[in-house]
Amino acid sequence: MCGIVGYVGTQDAVPILVGGLAKLEYRGYDSSGVAVMQGEKIAIRRSVGKLVNLQQSLKEKELKGTVGIGHTRWATHGKPSEQNAHPHRSKGCVLVHNGIIENYQPLKHELEKDGYQFQSETDTEVVAHLIDKYLNKGQGLAEAVRSATKEVRGSYALAVVSEREPGTLIAARSGCPLVVGKTKQASYVASDVMAMLAHTRDVTYLEEGDLAVVTQDRVQLMDIEGHAVSRKSTRITWDASAVEKGGHPHFMMKEIHEQPQTILDTMRGRYSYEAGEADLPDIGLTPKEFAAVERIWIVACGTSWHAGLVGKYLLEEMARIPVHVDIASEFRYRNPLVGKHDLFVSISQSGETADTLAAAREAKEKGARAISIVNVVGSTLARESDGVLYTHCGPEIGVASTKAFTAQLTALYLLALHVARVRGVMKDVDGKAWLDRLVRLPAFVEHILGREAEIVAIAKRYYKKRNFLFLGRGINYPIALEGSLKLKEISYIHAEGYAAGEMKHGPIALIDKDMPVVVLAPRDRLYEKTVSNLMEVKARRAPVIAFVAEGERELGKVADAVFTVPDTHPLISPILFTIPLQLLAYHIAVLRGADVDQPRNLAKSVTVE
Repeated sequence: MCGIVGYVGTQDAVPILVGGLAKLEYRGYDSSGVAVMQGEKIAIRRSVGKLVNLQQSLKEKELKGTVGIGHTRWATHGKPSEQNAHPHRSKGCVLVHNGIIENYQPLKHELEKDGYQFQSETDTEVVAHLIDKYLNKGQGLAEAVRSATKEVRGSYALAVVSEREPGTLIAARSGCPLVVGKTKQASYVASDVMAMLAHTRDVTYLEEGDLAVVTQDRVQLMDIEGHAVSRKSTRITWDASAVEKGGHPHFMMKEIHEQPQTILDTMRGRYSYEAGEADLPDIGLTPKEFAAVERIWIVACGTSWHAGLVGKYLLEEMARIPVHVDIASEFRYRNPLVGKHDLFVSISQSGETADTLAAAREAKEKGARAISIVNVVGSTLARESDGVLYTHCGPEIGVASTKAFTAQLTALYLLALHVARVRGVMKDVDGKAWLDRLVRLPAFVEHILGREAEIVAIAKRYYKKRNFLFLGRGINYPIALEGSLKLKEISYIHAEGYAAGEMKHGPIALIDKDMPVVVLAPRDRLYEKTVSNLMEVKARRAPVIAFVAEGERELGKVADAVFTVPDTHPLISPILFTIPLQLLAYHIAVLRGADVDQPRNLAKSVTVE
């Protein structure tokens, strides 16, 4: 949800800013811009569309300076246009912003009474004018930013520069991520650490309400009241090459093919085969505390919510404990019955998803123990949780999540095994059996990826269709939801996921020869019922694409296209069915000419409501 970069140093700022924005373009790509201190004045350059348009503008008329800020936008207030693109200016004060200012309308009216004129439709511009107002009252830049942020309600990550203090950049956050980095020669600010990995791996994540005074020589941190604070530095160990495509045509394809490794990395060092146990040292609860848990809540958004739905099946089946799964944006706006005997599990790739963060905070306020499954080390959700289970995926650039999802499922398998063992409902011999199944997963996924050509052939048959229906039962119902989401996200085809048993309760009215139906049919206790659903679909002349376990014979006789996955325990099957569905969505999108990595209207990290 918008990308921010900032630089104060001795080098030319523009290549550093644009290079950082290139790493953050997945966060927003309807417009971009930079502001650079040129002598005593700040020059701004903005362009509509993707970053390449800004780069071309900068080639035609270059900017030079050693202090600057940059932004790539995902529109919230105001349509994509040059006037709405960041940075925004108020006289000699210029800033970039990620977030939403909820009370911008009354603030705008007051500022207009004070004589300020607005050039954009954005909520951001009110912050620039507020800062300028306090600068005119004699406050320094840091104090003016603090005064302005006290007036706003909502969420923000800000990077601010001013002609009055040309060697200083102010960074501030509330509800949106922001990180600062330091070398001997320069200081960096960004909304995501990937923007500065080429320059430094030692970073500090700003915490809620923090403000940073950034100069070439130092970074000073303070709270909203101006009191000095100290935050722990984090060393980033990701390989910088992990953010490059590595020979693949798209980041999404690279990340799909990384899944054997990321599944392995999520498991690595986290189990003891001899004990039949998952070893989760950072989970934050002792065996005694786990034994006292009466109920588990899993809360997430989007793809992570689908992972949570799978987690419900795993935890209830393996650990025999009741589990509620909620969409974070719904959870936070009711009065949920969460208490001190509950375990709250939040799932987020970025660890910065606004609704998920708010839900976790509310659960903790109500007395629940809160743990998180997160990919980004040092993210807000990870820091605020009582315990964390990192998925160790490395950066995921494609907006449509792939490797983060299967890593989340892997983490949930480990969590379910751990809870089952520490609560005494699973014997060590059964734990060993689960670990036997888990350790085979990377090889199974590798096998499926090696048969990608079969998926390409299916995609070529159906990519022109306008509607798809995905059916699954039991633990693979969430995978049907995830398969339909992937298809609609990147190909713009209307697709719906349904529990197969619900097909007769409405969706069957839509089924005809022009609606392909994707059926997930593992060899489980619901297999015969799934076959019955498929026969009902075929009776209405719909094309059927069946994903089945190896060795299955019956569905292959009636389905129009069949793809087999390795036959394994039904509770392990969701990851194996996920992989071909990701490939199907990808290849259909490519055949339709869609922008796979940056689908329209979507951003990678939704850090605002």
